[in-house]
Amino acid sequence: MFNIQVKPPIYDPEAVQPMRDELLYCGFEELITPEKLDEVLSAKNDETILVFINSVCGCAAGSARPAVTLALQNEFIPDRITTVFAGQDRDSVDLLRSKYLSKIPPSSPAIALLKNGEVLFVLQRFNIEGRYPEEIASDLINAFNHNCKRKGPSISKEKFDKLDYYRSCGSKIPLNEN
Repeated sequence: MFNIQVKPPIYDPEAVQPMRDELLYCGFEELITPEKLDEVLSAKNDETILVFINSVCGCAAGSARPAVTLALQNEFIPDRITTVFAGQDRDSVDLLRSKYLSKIPPSSPAIALLKNGEVLFVLQRFNIEGRYPEEIASDLINAFNHNCKRKGPSISKEKFDKLDYYRSCGSKIPLNEN
């Protein structure tokens, strides 16, 4: 059992749902609880696991979500594709940062590739901001080609071509009032 306080979401869950939905559409698994996150990331089974720290930030996350989903159209992809949401899944994000990404300054959005609980590759906010999704996806594809064996894509090209990305400035996302 974890000794972590249950923290309520900062942002209105309904307002951020479209940002979650585009990842779920592409095959992401949400690691909403610290228990689920630890179960998945602590497994010593030689699986590569992508963890995307989603964010309401319109600038960086607005490029990161399209980048990570585009990269998952690659020939090789991680064995598991997971996500946590900064400001929403707060306890899971805290555990991820303290146990698995402890050598990396807190960043959201962020994209990490892990294997057996060890970080193989990471893109932090400063690697994402000001870059086009295609540039970010290229970095991810290089990491996937070097570390992953699972055949991609995560979803068919036809389904991917129908994906409509959510665009909004994070400052317009309402705070959670509950």
